[in-house]
Formats: sequence, structure tokens, C-alpha cells
Amino acid sequence: MSDPISLPTFGGGRRDWTECKFDPVRPRDTNQMEGRRTEAQIFGTAYWTARYLSRPLLRPEYGLMDAFMMRAGDDGETFLAYDAFRPRPVAHDNGFPLEGTKAEGGAFNGQAVLQSITDSRTIVVSGLPAAFQLSPGDYVEIRKTVLVRSLHRIMAPATANGSGVVTLSIKYELDAIFTTASTVHFEKPSCTMQIDPGSYDGTKSWASRSPSFTATEVFFS
Repeated sequence: MSDPISLPTFGGGRRDWTECKFDPVRPRDTNQMEGRRTEAQIFGTAYWTARYLSRPLLRPEYGLMDAFMMRAGDDGETFLAYDAFRPRPVAHDNGFPLEGTKAEGGAFNGQAVLQSITDSRTIVVSGLPAAFQLSPGDYVEIRKTVLVRSLHRIMAPATANGSGVVTLSIKYELDAIFTTASTVHFEKPSCTMQIDPGSYDGTKSWASRSPSFTATEVFFS
């Protein structure tokens, strides 16, 4: 399996994508029983799905998109999918990549340290700037290797202390294969996805030149 590729960029930054739907799926069965009783069963691992719609593209840009479509799943390849409308913590999103100085010194570029795992839904992260702010709905990526990544939404507001340490409530659960040897990422936090077969719409006309596709997360271990 080759390393994942990146979403194409066309020079417009976050305006490259005019629509982005980025949602988790929690596999479960729900049955309504007699006597107004409902039973539910959760199974498997939650995973992410996405839908992207680009801005109108010029002809050279359309070529990049067509090439991306053929490289993002046809032969088992993956791409790095992220929420194009929330590519970094919203409190620090000025349209440019994260930068700053860590509380303990050194340049900060969005990568941090997984200091400890309290439980599968609570992690402690260090290596942040002092007072670094996380908001509900922000994303955090836990990365074991270039292909083994776990993407989570932050459930509660949190702010790093003066030493650059913060405790985060996340959902869904962090799998046991991820340990404190993993790294933490807040700049374009991503998971590995493949384009859903048959979902790519690359219609070319003078009236419409905005390709779209859907994609689903795939796991590696």
C-alpha cells in the first residue's frame, strides 16, 4: 500500500471547496419492541464519510481533479481527508497554517505530543502554546504512522495551561492500537479515505465545472 495522497489544491485555499459534508457513522441496530421498549446494539468501529464539491475549475485545474480521482481508490490507494470548512481549531483559523511558539519553547506548527490516555474518550496533550484554545467541533488527529490515523471531534471547550498541556474530551473512542508513542495533529487533521466507486461527477460544460465526489474512511493497522 502506497502512502496516501493529498486533496488537490487549486490556489484558492479553503475556497477550493464550496461544499464539504464531513460526518461520522456509528454502526448500530435499533429495534422498537412491544410495550414501548427500544433496544439498540452498537457494533464495529465508527468511521468517517465525506462529500466534496469544488469551486468552478479552469481546464488545467480540472486535469488535476481528474488525475486525483483515478489515484484515490482505483488500485487501493487512499487520500488524506479532512473537513475543508474546519481545517484547524476555529479559534486559531485565520486562513493560514498554524504557527506560533510552544509554551516550553520551540516552533509550533500544529503537531503536539500525546502525553497520556486517561481513557478511550479522554486524552492529555502537551507541546502546545500557552492558552491554545480548542472548541467543540474542532478536530484532533492521533497518528501512529503515515497510514494509521485516528480522527476525532472534540466534545468540550478546553484551553492549554501555561505549560502547554490540555485535557480533551473526544468522540468516538480511541482504539487501543494508539499509544503515547503516537503524535497529535491540529493542522488539517485527517483520516485515510477512498473515493466511493461511482460517486465521482466530473461533468464538463461551460455552465458547470464543479466536480464532486463522496468518500469513506478505510482502516490500516
